[in-house]
Formats: sequence, structure tokens, C-alpha cells
Amino acid sequence: PALVCRRRPAPVASRRPRRRPDSTMPFVKVVKNKAYFKRYQVKYKRRREGKTDYRQRKRLIAQDKNKYNTPKYRFVVRFSNRYVTCQIVAAEVVGDKILAAATSKELPRYGLKCGLKNFAAAYCTGLLVARRLLQKLDLDEVYEGNTEPDGEIVKTEDGKKTYFVEELDDDKRPFRALLDVGVRTTTTGNRVFAALKGATDGGLDIPHSAKRFAGYDREAKEYDAEAMKDRIFGAHVSEYMEKLMDEDNAKYQQLFADYIKEGVEPDAMEELYTSVHEAIREDPSPAEKDEDFEVEDRESFKKTPKLTYEERKARLAAKKAEAEEDDEEEEDEEEAEEAEEEAAADEEAEEAEEAAPAAASDY
Repeated sequence: PALVCRRRPAPVASRRPRRRPDSTMPFVKVVKNKAYFKRYQVKYKRRREGKTDYRQRKRLIAQDKNKYNTPKYRFVVRFSNRYVTCQIVAAEVVGDKILAAATSKELPRYGLKCGLKNFAAAYCTGLLVARRLLQKLDLDEVYEGNTEPDGEIVKTEDGKKTYFVEELDDDKRPFRALLDVGVRTTTTGNRVFAALKGATDGGLDIPHSAKRFAGYDREAKEYDAEAMKDRIFGAHVSEYMEKLMDEDNAKYQQLFADYIKEGVEPDAMEELYTSVHEAIREDPSPAEKDEDFEVEDRESFKKTPKLTYEERKARLAAKKAEAEEDDEEEEDEEEAEEAEEEAAADEEAEEAEEAAPAAASDY
């Protein structure tokens, strides 16, 4: 008879895998093992505290080798809970050296007594530190800056270089600094750029563009200098004041209590900031220190003196003696508790023995 060849069925490629019993666990690699911790390097203290962006700082302070020891200046802007601080800083091996500094705490000298942290106050502080620095370096008459703020960016090209000043002097170049924002998020319209604009209008050469200024439209890629000018003169504050006066007078009295106390009206906001700018340009020098000032209380905040070796030894011995006393007291208490428990057990045994004959006599 003829042989019939039967083919075996081909194996199914996609079969459902067996389910692992719930009792077994898959292998999990331990990532943070001994080798990890042996090689772990602790980050810098200010990085751990979230105060310094070292990637940014390295690029701001690194100087070209062919410039040798020429300082590279930074225009540092920081905001506290109440004030704005602007500094011109140069990094050295021993630490940062501050060439000039100004805070919005000084602005009451120039006529601005409230709103010391807003956009307009940041502009005034940047203008103040710029004029103060140029006065110190005898450049205040050479580079006056923009005396009438209009929000426009001023540039001057000299060959392949671009300077952010109106005109270049034949003998002296403008003072250049780089903006240092720290760990602050550089959003469009941020107050950091108000301080930057104040410094550039004050005569400093700080490279920048209009992309983060108030009034820049990201989609249309257009810059409205008028919107920036309104912010510089506090138009946004005056608009909000007028809105609250019409809609919610109680809230207006609460939020703008300092403005009301100083007699600042929404209509007079531009005149106020104009007068502040003029006063800053007239005398940007820091206020003289009061020579009559004396510290009355020298004990409340006095630093604790460092203990000597003998004092530290005596302190340790006293701590050990105190710990030994505590241990002895605990042992005494435990012994007393054990004695009480034994006495209670003996009493219970005696009561049981007395009760046993009485129970037997009943039967």
C-alpha cells in the first residue's frame, strides 16, 4: 500500500506565557548598593540649599585665558520679601568682590516711600546702582544713558562688536556687565528685566534683547516699547488702583494703605516716578553713615564663646555622671517595682492558702 506522509502541525509562535505563582518575586536589582554609597559625592552646600545655579555661575565668571586676570563683572539682581537688591560683582579666587550696590530700601531718600518691590521700583534700583557705579569710576558724564525712558533698546555697533549704549566715547569704552538672575525663572515681563532696563538706561553696557521685556509678543515676534514704558512709570499699578476704587473700596483701602498714607494718587504716578529718576541722577551716591550711632545692647545677640579643651572635658564628664545617675534611678525603680510585684504575689498566695481549708470544711 502507498505510504501517506502526514505533516506535523507547525508550532504556534505566539503562545500565552505561563503565569508566575504569586508566591515568587521577580529579580529586582538593588541600585543604591554599597558601591553606590562609596562613590557618592556630596553636592556643594549652596546647591543643596537651592541658592546657587553652578552651571550658570561657571559660564558667567569663566574668563578667557588670554585676558589673564581681567575681572568679569556681573549685574546681580535679587528680590527679598520687601526690597530689590542690585549689585555689580566680580568673582575672585578668595570670593566675590562687590564694586557697587543699591537696594530699594534707599528709594525713600529720592521720594519713593511705598511700593518698593514692584516693577517700577526695580527699574529705579537698577538706575541707581548704574549711576552710582559710573560716578565712582568717573564715567557718569561720559555715559549719561537714556534720560527719558521710552522702553526702546539702544544699540551701537563698532566693527564686529555691539555695545548697548547710545554713543561710544573715543577714549573710554562703556562699563560692561552680564545679567545674573540667580535661580529665578526668567519669564516674560519679570521684574529682573525691569532692573536690567534701569541699569542700561543708567549707562551700563549689558547685553540683552527685548524677548523677555514686558510688551513682547512671542507669537507675532513684535515688541511694544510703549507697554514697557507704562510699566516703568507704574501705569499698571495706577490702573489697578482705579479699578479697585470703583469696584471694591474696602479692598482698595486694605491693599493700598501705604499709598493712601503717603498721599499717592493714581493720576500722579507718572509724575512721581519721573521725579524719582531725576533725583537719582542728581545724587546717586550712598547716604553717609551716622557717626553718632552706638550699639546699646551688646549682650542679646552676642556670639557664644568657644569652649576650651578643659571645659569640653568637664562638660562631657558631667553628662556621663548625669547619665549614670539616670541609669541608677531607673534600676532602683525597676527593683522597687519587682519587690512590689513579689509582695503582691505573696499576698495572693497567702489568701489562696487561707481560702483552701475553708472550702474543704464546707464539704
